[in-house]
Amino acid sequence: MDSFNDKSAQPMSANLYTELQAAILSGEFPNLHKLTEQAICKKYNVSRTPVREALRQLEADGLIENIPNRGAYVTALSKRDISDLFDLRSLFEIQAIEWAIKRMSSEDIDDLRETLEFMEFYTLKNDIDKVLMFNTQFHSILYSGTKDRMIQKTLSTYQIYLKHSAPAKTYSGDALKTILEEHKAIFDAVESKNVAAGRKAMEHHMEQTKLRRISNYF
Repeated sequence: MDSFNDKSAQPMSANLYTELQAAILSGEFPNLHKLTEQAICKKYNVSRTPVREALRQLEADGLIENIPNRGAYVTALSKRDISDLFDLRSLFEIQAIEWAIKRMSSEDIDDLRETLEFMEFYTLKNDIDKVLMFNTQFHSILYSGTKDRMIQKTLSTYQIYLKHSAPAKTYSGDALKTILEEHKAIFDAVESKNVAAGRKAMEHHMEQTKLRRISNYF
């Protein structure tokens, strides 16, 4: 309850939508679980208005289905859905790196370099949570660098879905170093403005990301 209330700076319906989205994607609310307004109001200590708005957004996302005269039911992502999401994300990430290399400002590249330096620092400390946090930030800077709102929105959504849907993974120190090297290759391509190298580095990183996250899932 506290984690939900700490987000009070955002609209109540946005907070609730985020909480419910994560609960569905993580499996806390499993496939075909019935979501009732009364139960959600009680669980999250909110009124019916934000609940209805959040449920409308979840239905638009395809994460729940409203069945006439029966109610709202969770339609969780299948294993194939998750695999497909990784593949779709890869396609968009490869396009994003091309546009980012062509469009990023020197300030954007400086931000990317600083984020990579933080990744390296926390890799040496074997702090997986911080590495993953700066990993996300690294990609977010690239998305912003494309100067294209649609690809930013699409890839940010894919990141959220895959963060919560794919199985949690414990990384070894060697794995963290490998992840860092993959990001260094991407950064080198950005800094040298080498589109071909950027596409190749991102394609490799996405292939390895999928293997690291779901190799034991299927």
